[in-house]
Amino acid sequence: MRNYTGYCNPEVDKLVDEQSAESDVAKRKQLVWTIEKKLADDDARPILFYTRVANCHYPKVKGLVTQLNSIYNGQRFEDLWLDN
Repeated sequence: MRNYTGYCNPEVDKLVDEQSAESDVAKRKQLVWTIEKKLADDDARPILFYTRVANCHYPKVKGLVTQLNSIYNGQRFEDLWLDN
């Protein structure tokens, strides 16, 4: 993610990293709400940009792992192979 507005808060950065690594949905949700509150308190306007992307599936292509929420899908082909 790019920081277009120049917002900087080390505490928020730490919370973002924590929520990204948290697997428990309830804990992650609480961290996100904490981040939202801090952003509101700081009057910050982070700009988030995620385009809609799609991947085609071809049954013979194996080893492709795509990211669910990224604009950078499909750019790592070193682990791909064709299964005849």
